[in-house]
Amino acid sequence: MTATLDSMRALAARAKAAARVMATAPTPQKDRALRETAAALRRSTDAILSANALDVAEATAAGKNAAFLDRLLLDAVRVEAMAKAVEAVVALEDPVGEVTSNWRRPNGLEVRKVRLPLGVVLMIYEARPNVTSDVAALCLKSGNVAVLRGGSEAFRSNGVIAAAVAAGLEAAGLPSDAALLVPDTSREAMLALVSLDGLVDLCIPRGGEGLIRFVAEHARVPVVKHYQGVCHVYVHGDADLAMAERIVVNAKASRPGVCNAMECLLVDAAVAARALPALGRALVERKVELRGCPEAARLLAGAGLPVTPAADSDFGHEFLDLVAAVRVVAGLEGALDHIARYGSQHTEAIVTASRDAARRFTREVSASAVVVNASTRFNDGGELGLGAEVGISTSRLHAFGPMGLRELTSQKYVVEGDGQVR
Repeated sequence: MTATLDSMRALAARAKAAARVMATAPTPQKDRALRETAAALRRSTDAILSANALDVAEATAAGKNAAFLDRLLLDAVRVEAMAKAVEAVVALEDPVGEVTSNWRRPNGLEVRKVRLPLGVVLMIYEARPNVTSDVAALCLKSGNVAVLRGGSEAFRSNGVIAAAVAAGLEAAGLPSDAALLVPDTSREAMLALVSLDGLVDLCIPRGGEGLIRFVAEHARVPVVKHYQGVCHVYVHGDADLAMAERIVVNAKASRPGVCNAMECLLVDAAVAARALPALGRALVERKVELRGCPEAARLLAGAGLPVTPAADSDFGHEFLDLVAAVRVVAGLEGALDHIARYGSQHTEAIVTASRDAARRFTREVSASAVVVNASTRFNDGGELGLGAEVGISTSRLHAFGPMGLRELTSQKYVVEGDGQVR
């Protein structure tokens, strides 16, 4: 453990040194590094796909499920999407140096609040190799350094992607240490990194609940938490049912293994008899397994649809698969009560034509994104106009929701006087 701690401390020290350079790097230089990184990713497509094929084959042999393999898999389209995501960050406003407020004190002091980088951001993640380039790009533009600790299951893929990022940094005259892939995927190395108070400024774990809780319990550095994505779609009594069907299918079936996918469908008792057969059929056609409360199970079975009686543990559970819990609720009040009990503060959606119901839902639901008449899948940095994201925070300090460029900065007070003393 001592040798591992020493090697991780040395790596973090390199990152800390690079952070001093990145904090003052001008925007045009950072943007050039991003463009060069995107070009390097495209040039490396064949190497990335070859490495990824080995990672996927190993994960398949290990018995990983379909949702896991989908998160791990890269193809030419996904690599191009990674490059475009990096390029999209170029178009975003650089937050570093932004003056967010200013005022003058009665004694003549001029005070302003100015954004500055956090410093060294440690990203701990599983399975998603696209996170390597996404996080590196956002950290680069916001003047931070990314220390990238991916999982062993994507180590080959991450290595090639990280090399492309390093090439982009070097081509722009910035230190390649501004995006460091941790070469050791052991738990000991991870424990060493999260102990490095003074070298690591923020840790963002992104993966299963077990990983995130482990990091939060052992870290000596600040941690942004995202335990689960237990997302609900509530079909209100005044909902347009055709719209509800489109939203529910997209929220659950478009990509079930991601954190903003719907895990539980709530249907108002006022429309359940009409709505559930159509909603259930649309989900079953997309191979979604339904687990219903007694009333939901009765209505779905009555429509000739396969349904499993839901256990108590199915509510509040993050399936990350083609499985959905279904509950019939007693109006808006019942939906609010259910979400308050089982929600994870990630994403909650209502489908309704009632402005009053929408206002109450958005006011009373506690979640990083509350969505009206749209899919939960829109709680995503790119979809909300933030560019790529480093993750979605379900804690409220210091960020809540998708973490883009501004969430990777802090603010300092700059005070200017002309000789005032206290």
